[in-house]
Amino acid sequence: MSETPESSAPKAPAKKEVTPLSCFFASIIAGGIATMIYFLMIGIFETYANKPVLSSSLLAIKIATAVRTLVVGIAALGTGVFGIVAVGLFLLGIQVTIKSLSGQASSN
Repeated sequence: MSETPESSAPKAPAKKEVTPLSCFFASIIAGGIATMIYFLMIGIFETYANKPVLSSSLLAIKIATAVRTLVVGIAALGTGVFGIVAVGLFLLGIQVTIKSLSGQASSN
């Protein structure tokens, strides 16, 4: 079977245009996720604070403390990352809005 030149050439994916509405909507979603992770982190922290490690082994206490710190740290990292993404998308939405109002076309 012979293939036509059109079917064998890889097609470039179509680029979506960035709109202010999509930026603001994505910012709201990222901010919501950051808020949920924040409240989860606070809940985990309060649970760990109310339930101390009861053990006579110093090694067990150190390992439990390290695991608790790691869990709370990962939740804090997730909160920070999604929070920064939300702020960045919001600022991008403002930038795209200003460019569209001033009549400049996006080159990307």
